[in-house]
Amino acid sequence: MIDKEIVENIIENKFLSPEKFSLEIEKYVLENRCNYIEAIIFYCEENEIELETVSKLISKPLKERLKVNAESLNFLKKTSSSKTKSVI
Repeated sequence: MIDKEIVENIIENKFLSPEKFSLEIEKYVLENRCNYIEAIIFYCEENEIELETVSKLISKPLKERLKVNAESLNFLKKTSSSKTKSVI
């Protein structure tokens, strides 16, 4: 008989949660010295994840980092709240 805990670990490792995805992206940014946008694209390519499905995996803190990153790259107009923030 298969242990319930083993099955849960297999499922958890196979499927990404927003928390796990955010940790993986943070790790990728630090290891590869790239921005968050690049990290998400590279991570998705390496793990064969459709970019269209990633929105469900982006946590609020990661979304804020992406916003600041996009503003610093002039992909988005700077908002008054992010003008004082530094790029992470």
